[in-house]
Amino acid sequence: MSEIVYQQEAQHSVDFLKEKRKQRLQHLLKGMLFLLPSILLFSVFLFYPLGKTIYLSFFLTDNRGDPTVFVGLENYLEIFKSPIFLKSLKSTLLFALYTVPGTIIVSLFLAVLANEKLRGIGIFRTVFSSSMGISVAAASVFWMFLFHPTIGWLNRIVKAFGLDPIGWLTDPNWALLSVSVSTIWMNVGFTFLILLGGLQSIDSYLYESADIDGAGYFYKLRRITIPMLSPTLFFVLTVTLINAFQTFGQVDMLTRGGPQNETNLIVYSIYQEAFMNYQYGTASAQAIILFVIILVLTIIQFKLGERKVHYQ
Repeated sequence: MSEIVYQQEAQHSVDFLKEKRKQRLQHLLKGMLFLLPSILLFSVFLFYPLGKTIYLSFFLTDNRGDPTVFVGLENYLEIFKSPIFLKSLKSTLLFALYTVPGTIIVSLFLAVLANEKLRGIGIFRTVFSSSMGISVAAASVFWMFLFHPTIGWLNRIVKAFGLDPIGWLTDPNWALLSVSVSTIWMNVGFTFLILLGGLQSIDSYLYESADIDGAGYFYKLRRITIPMLSPTLFFVLTVTLINAFQTFGQVDMLTRGGPQNETNLIVYSIYQEAFMNYQYGTASAQAIILFVIILVLTIIQFKLGERKVHYQ
């Protein structure tokens, strides 16, 4: 009798495991169905281009981009021997160093101002975020007039102080800085809006408690606002850093990589190599190097920066 009971329990256990596996399989299939549109889009617009770029980076190509001769890592070795690529790498790092802190500091300052409860503050919020609605091409044309050596307003201001006009976009000492300033202005609108949303999500009781304790404005800013805003700042820092390494439009409109390759950022160097020199193999190798640089910097940022993020 006990043996029969044991067999029945064993059969129930087997049936239970089969039913469990069946439910897991059904859940997996349902989940895959929900993910299928995203998988298709990522496959067409991300995974396939990435795989094709890696493939082409090991070949010499013809003018149509078709691979002709397999050269292995030769494209990568030639790139790091090229003074033009090394110059573009240096310029890109300097550009990121100028634009990332500049964008975040200016946007944070404007967001703190716009977060104050003042009459008519909505007008200032609209003005501060207005650059987000302007295309890169239109904004570049606007800055092109400001930087013009003779009729530009910036040189008029310089002349008013009795100084010589500056070649903002033609002087190698000023070109990269000028493009960086225009980029900061273009990026401020989006960054300001994100930071303002983060400020408005901070619980007001924290400030009320600090007011009861007699805390000053800058103490609250340092001890409450910045720590509570750290998740938003971390997100903004990550996005801004990635965007800095992918900048193209304003460089193409303002300087076309000049003068003397001072503003020839990596993305513009890839564009020139592929669509002007028709060297798709070396352009693909540069694109892979850029991908690795962004990936490494993002991983480092997550490893080091996330430790200082205070989630509520």
